Amino acid sequence: MKIVLCPNPYRDRGMKAVQSADRILKRAGAQTVLCLPFQVEGGGLELPRYLKFEDTHEELKTADFLICFGGDGTILHAAKDANACNVPILGVNLGSLGFMAELEVSELSQLSRLAEGDYTIEMRMMMDVRVYRDGRAVFSDIALNDAALTKGAAARMVELEVYGDQTLISRFSSDGVVVCTPTGSTAYSMSAGGPIVEPTAENMIVTPICPHALFARSIVLGGERQVAVKMGRMARRTAYLSVDGGKAFRLSGGDTVELRRSAAKTRLVRLSSRTFYEILSHKLGGV
Repeated sequence: MKIVLCPNPYRDRGMKAVQSADRILKRAGAQTVLCLPFQVEGGGLELPRYLKFEDTHEELKTADFLICFGGDGTILHAAKDANACNVPILGVNLGSLGFMAELEVSELSQLSRLAEGDYTIEMRMMMDVRVYRDGRAVFSDIALNDAALTKGAAARMVELEVYGDQTLISRFSSDGVVVCTPTGSTAYSMSAGGPIVEPTAENMIVTPICPHALFARSIVLGGERQVAVKMGRMARRTAYLSVDGGKAFRLSGGDTVELRRSAAKTRLVRLSSRTFYEILSHKLGGV
C-alpha cells in the first residue's frame, strides 16, 4: 500500500505532524512518500533538509491514498490532483474548523487502520464551472466547495440574474452570489446566510451575498439542474469569480457563469464513527 503524505508547511511547522504520521504508517507496513501541495516561495519558511519531497502529480499516479495535513483549503487544493488519479483523500486538521478533515493531530494513531483496511469511503459531489463570453467558453474549473461571484473593491453592487435550467429564478443587485455543493454549504454560503445541507446529498445551493432586495433568498436545487448566473451592466464596476477559493478570474458585463454537477466526485476516507451532526455541533459550538 502506497500513501502520499501532503503537508501544508505553513500549518505543519517543522513538519512534526507529517513525520509522526510517517512513522505510524511505516510501522503498520505502508509505503509512504512526502509531497508538497504547492510550491513554497519566500515567507522565511525553511523545510527540514533531511526530508525529501517528491513530485505530487507523479506519485499520485500509483498511490492508494492521499493524506493532507492542514485546513480545508489544503484539501481543496489537493482534491483536483487526487480526483484526476481516482485517489481517496484523508484530511488531518491543522486549521481552525476543518469540516472536511477526518482526524485531529491528537488522533494520528488511527492512521494505522488504513493498512488494515478498516475504513470507509464517502463520495462527495463536485461542480463543473464555466464562464461564457459572447458564446465562447473563456474559463473552466471544477469545484468541491463553491464558486463565488463577488464585486471588486469598489462599493458599487453588481447586477445578477440567476437561471435554473434556462428559466429565470431571481434578479437582484448584491455584493455577489455563492453557488455551492452540499460540502461547501458550511463555508462561504453559510456565512452569507445560506442553509446547511448534509454533505453526501447532491444539490446545488445558490446564496446571494448582501442582496439589495426583499425576496432574494437562498435556493436549493436538485443535482440534475443546471445553474447559470448572468452578469448585468458592469460600467464602473468590477466582479470576479473564485472557485474553491482559488485565483480570481475577472468577469465582464454580459458574461454567463454556468454550473452543473460534475461526473467527477471527491472520495473522502472515513475512519471515525462521528456523524455529520456531531461534527457540526463540535465545530460550530452547538448548532
